[in-house]
Amino acid sequence: MIVGRIHSFESMGLVDGPGIRSIVFLQGCALRCAYCHNPDTWAFSGGKEMTPEEVVKKVSRFKPYFKDNGGVTFSGGDPLMQPEFLIETLKLCKEAGIHTTIDTSGYGKGKYEEILKYTDLVLLDIKHVDDAGYRSLVEAPKKGFDQFLEAVQKAGTKLWIRHVVVPGITDSEEHIKKLAQIIREIKNVEKIELLPYHTLGAQKYEKMELDYKLEGVESMDKEDLAKLEKVLKDELEKN
Repeated sequence: MIVGRIHSFESMGLVDGPGIRSIVFLQGCALRCAYCHNPDTWAFSGGKEMTPEEVVKKVSRFKPYFKDNGGVTFSGGDPLMQPEFLIETLKLCKEAGIHTTIDTSGYGKGKYEEILKYTDLVLLDIKHVDDAGYRSLVEAPKKGFDQFLEAVQKAGTKLWIRHVVVPGITDSEEHIKKLAQIIREIKNVEKIELLPYHTLGAQKYEKMELDYKLEGVESMDKEDLAKLEKVLKDELEKN
């Protein structure tokens, strides 16, 4: 019997895909992002064991709210770290007529082709623009992201691109222009979001007795973020 480890559920999400969505947070992540606000999802041994059938039964209760453009989003942690469970759950969602989205950084354990067969939309978080930046910010090489992106491109799955803007790390115009170069090479991009770094999860690190790597870094200024959004837009519109 296939079981997955589930960290938590959110019943009425509005920012993790189109429409009103049920969010399923899976346990386990291979990255250690400096700004992660859910370090409690890192451990693969945590969470509650559930079968795909149990998960789909739970999210199906909210089908009346999904209407024509809502659905379920699998987040984490990173859902790609539980591929067998994810595949079976996605299949059951599709059989139930539920729109499926996975929210991922692109680091998983393979079986991407099978996963993407049952995925309507990928929310893909681009952590940095080069390998050195990835290693510094998330403690992993960019190669893992590149492999998943290649699979998404082959599958032709629709994409929303996300990028967290951190003061002093990913907030320079040069960095954003490099990000634009990457995005221009990606097919099926429906939406691009620059997300402002915030410190809302810092207290979790203290409770878990973990070092918070960005101690002292202020939240991203909204006006500065708006300027970078314009830089990105201008770069993407260039021939």
